[in-house]
Amino acid sequence: MIRNVQTVDVVIARDAAAVYAYASHPETMPLWASGLASGLQPAGDHWIATGPLGTAKIFFTPTNSLGVMDHTVVLETGETTYNAFRVTPNGEGAVVVFTVLQQPGADAQSFRRDVEWVRKDLMQLKHILEPGL
Repeated sequence: MIRNVQTVDVVIARDAAAVYAYASHPETMPLWASGLASGLQPAGDHWIATGPLGTAKIFFTPTNSLGVMDHTVVLETGETTYNAFRVTPNGEGAVVVFTVLQQPGADAQSFRRDVEWVRKDLMQLKHILEPGL
């Protein structure tokens, strides 16, 4: 089955390398990713997060020079979601792009809510990285 998809992008007036350096560290994610507000704990090759959907294992793409911050989330139920997340240079700034896939069993309203949640989180990231702008 092919699911509905929407990309959420936000332009940040900071160098792409600086955006990636900040956003790709699991330790900083609870400051801007509201679903991870309780924090992340390292656990071998993954991280553990406790959030609105319960406890989840998160497997991050290794640090790279391409701005790729993809990650796989595995919920306690075994449901697994692959999240495509990128930082791309944009002149003197950067654009962050997150691809939101409609989850199995989610209705259109839930999908819209997920998209808006991601947009809100990326705007928080922008706010943190653009102090005083």
